[in-house]
Amino acid sequence: MNNGEQQKEMRVATIGISVTIKGEIKGAEDLTIDGQVEGKIELPEHTLTIGPNATVMADINAKVVTVFGTVIGNVVAREKADIRKTASVDGALTCGRLTVQDGATMNGKVETQNQRASTGRAAADKAA
Repeated sequence: MNNGEQQKEMRVATIGISVTIKGEIKGAEDLTIDGQVEGKIELPEHTLTIGPNATVMADINAKVVTVFGTVIGNVVAREKADIRKTASVDGALTCGRLTVQDGATMNGKVETQNQRASTGRAAADKAA
């Protein structure tokens, strides 16, 4: 792997603890939030990490979502949602896979979507 590939893989934007954002965030890189965000977050091909000091009041769409802090809003994590023991999630959660640590607080509808099963079903239907 050359240096350019390493930098691309390791690039993560950070919203610091003292930062407050109101509006829409769209990105083409991983994002860590430790501050306050209100609005909408779109990272469909990347990872979003909500830090332990963060409060996010937003609808979220990302590939992978890891929550250590507070989220109020609907969350779509296409591949995986990881809700850690210090986390609080209030809103609908839709994900491919879900991990919830003991101590985490969740309030809302949870829906998991197994993409591998639907892909296997489509292949079986095609073969028939």
